Amino acid sequence: MKIIQIGVLVLLGAMTPAGTYQPANSNLEARQWFQDAKFGMFIHWGVYSVAERGEWVMENENIPVSAYEPLAAKFNPTEFDAAEWVALAKRAGMKYITITTKHHDGFAMYGTKQNKWNVVDATPWKKDPIKLLADECHRQGIKIFFYYSLLDWHHPDYYPLGRTGHSAGRPVEGDWNRYLDFMDAQLKELLTGYGEVDGICFDGWWDKPHADWQLRRTYDLIHSLQPATLITNNHHRTPYEGEDYQIFEQDLPGHNAAGFNREAEKSALPLETAATINESWGYNRNDTKFKSTESLIQYLVRAAGHGANLDLNVGPMSNGKIQPEFVEALDQIGDWMRKNGETIYGTRGGPVPPQSWGAMTQKGDRFYVHILKLQAESLTLPHLPPLKAAAMFVTGAKVDMTSTDNGYVLHLQRTAHDAIDTIVVLEKR
Repeated sequence: MKIIQIGVLVLLGAMTPAGTYQPANSNLEARQWFQDAKFGMFIHWGVYSVAERGEWVMENENIPVSAYEPLAAKFNPTEFDAAEWVALAKRAGMKYITITTKHHDGFAMYGTKQNKWNVVDATPWKKDPIKLLADECHRQGIKIFFYYSLLDWHHPDYYPLGRTGHSAGRPVEGDWNRYLDFMDAQLKELLTGYGEVDGICFDGWWDKPHADWQLRRTYDLIHSLQPATLITNNHHRTPYEGEDYQIFEQDLPGHNAAGFNREAEKSALPLETAATINESWGYNRNDTKFKSTESLIQYLVRAAGHGANLDLNVGPMSNGKIQPEFVEALDQIGDWMRKNGETIYGTRGGPVPPQSWGAMTQKGDRFYVHILKLQAESLTLPHLPPLKAAAMFVTGAKVDMTSTDNGYVLHLQRTAHDAIDTIVVLEKR
């Protein structure tokens, strides 16, 4: 086991050129903004929405390219309204949107000039939703991030194949370096034709973990075009040189409940967890396992307690509408955020890491104790600096508090408990 790990580390070192990435001041400022934002919308949208069985339908059902390509002719989202999507994100209290510009099926959701497998050339709709959404985000003051899949089940030069895509029916040949050039050309289009791009989120590296991806070449290209653009890579590893924040898929930082993050140590970079409202990323009409609003809010709180953002996903339908269950959940979260957002936005993780009872956030001279599951009539908080007061966040009512050799004890017998999150504010001396 150790020998394999050493081999991988050597390989990763070989594919990263010498030199240390020095982020621009604008990039550092963007990282600060990102850490303060705390809540974003992830959007998985593509021609797979026509099939209505999720974004992995091509791979999961062994659909070859020849049978998958006709989906594009049925993709005609005449009800798409970029202003409606952005307004929904704002009502939910989200500060940025991350949208798929190319997923694993290789289909570009923008008007790329690198091939015809894109939304402008291959669909009857003929419009560029990435351009429409980016422009609307700029108008409404929402940051825009682009998701881009390194993995490609469609492109003939994605060769040799990795762990997936073996049923696509592509020729057993291809030029890997030509594929890397194709990717960089597409990224250059996105970074030069869509205004300010606040982030690039890569995915799919895990399909070929031993390939020479030349990541630093691609990262340097991005930062040369837009230095402030934040880069992350959902490779399920500790971040590599040139990356600006760390993403955890369907998991909280430092955890591995979803099974993806065995080799992803929590870094000092800004953190984000990406999660779904049901169990699917792309639209899946059969997936009715919707998480409750209570559980989604509590997940957002726990993420903030870890010092991380939550990028919460919606998978729009092929007609361009976001399904009503998602809209309802986001509006309910927005109601909660309007009342309690002070305890989330602009915070960092508290001095006590998240526990079974809940989580802590902090900002300035205030600690916010989020009690998600009241387990007793008192709560002991160890290793806190000197405090002068404790009060309920919503009502301002005093909370009895005593100091001990190990910290403080909050006495909660007479407090009004909230079914979702009972928040107590602690003031430093």
